[in-house]
Amino acid sequence: MAPVYPAFAVNKSGHLPVSNTHAIYYEDCGLSTGTPIIYLHGGPGGGIEDSDRQYFDPSHYRSILFDQRGSGKSTPHACLEDNTTWHLVSDIEALREHLKIEKWIVFGGSWGSTLALAYSQKHPERCLGLILRGIFTLRREELEWFYQKGADMLFPDFFEPYRAIIPVEERGDMMKAYYKRLTGDNEEERLKCASAWSTWETATSKLVVDPEYIKKVDDPKWALAFARIESHFFVNGGWMRDGQLIEEAHKIKHLPIIIVQGRYDVVCPAKTSWDLYQSLGGKDNKNVEYIILDDVGHSAHEKKVELALVDAADKFKALKA
Repeated sequence: MAPVYPAFAVNKSGHLPVSNTHAIYYEDCGLSTGTPIIYLHGGPGGGIEDSDRQYFDPSHYRSILFDQRGSGKSTPHACLEDNTTWHLVSDIEALREHLKIEKWIVFGGSWGSTLALAYSQKHPERCLGLILRGIFTLRREELEWFYQKGADMLFPDFFEPYRAIIPVEERGDMMKAYYKRLTGDNEEERLKCASAWSTWETATSKLVVDPEYIKKVDDPKWALAFARIESHFFVNGGWMRDGQLIEEAHKIKHLPIIIVQGRYDVVCPAKTSWDLYQSLGGKDNKNVEYIILDDVGHSAHEKKVELALVDAADKFKALKA
């Protein structure tokens, strides 16, 4: 497996207005005549990082990255108005049309895999293939495992400060309680809750707790967008039927798909990726490759995950637009 590609510059960047309220920031990188691939970041609310484009060989791929509504450099910051899964799916199409791309490979991890599934199931004719990591489909059982009861059994020391911020009488629905505060008028409380919510997720994202990774939360602007937008999507079930993305996976079973999953992913446990794989036809579907990495957690920034993602993108060089 090859390491990530050396850092390279953005060819072109800009803001694309997608509504009367929102403008999304995007980057166009790599080979301008190359095979198009779009990177969908996590969260929702996480935003893109410079290292995200380094999965893609700049001598082969035209890589497109963008900050979803309210995230990163998109404006307005942390805005929840007209910010749903289906607005984001529409934005991907608007960006594709703006960049005059016919078809592209769709690449996404964690929430990015959710959005990749939602987009590809609605627009399969625009997809050359999918590379998915740390599968998350926003089912209620997945959300409750991480934010309510389940993951706390493995990380009780990090769950305690996340839980402690919410009064005892509201702890029966932690996501709802956080959402109320993250959308409230008390700025001090909003920032305090954003820090607690985001610390819980960053602390549990790797197989071994990484204090440097947790320091992302020190940026209150990032933490607020991350926590506000995540809780907004989660209390609303992503504006989908529970289980919809698994049930409708048959719509994309003809596409080449690579699934990369950490065995010890606590944020998005492996069962979801297995359910998706089975819904796609499992071992009988030769279009789908299912990869379990035995000694990693959730984060794309763990070395073996990085290697597997670069390897997946290199395999897909055989796909032509």
